[in-house]
Amino acid sequence: MECGGITIRRSRLDIIIAILKIAQDGAKKTQIVYGANLNSTIANKYLTSLEEKQLIEQKGVFFVTTDKGKLYREMASELDIY
Repeated sequence: MECGGITIRRSRLDIIIAILKIAQDGAKKTQIVYGANLNSTIANKYLTSLEEKQLIEQKGVFFVTTDKGKLYREMASELDIY
């Protein structure tokens, strides 16, 4: 992201929350890549990590935010982290 000529990087948490939001009702990897503005390699790393932490699960070609992932996202919102 660029702001007045200065590049602003998103935090890891911002990216995680974006992915959890996109996958809330199920999303293909391509939708996550475009929706979270990531490249495929980076998206794969995040999806693998989120699966390991049981915040997201793969159902066929779709990634779906788990109940644990939804709770994580809600808690981040309540704390004004996101």
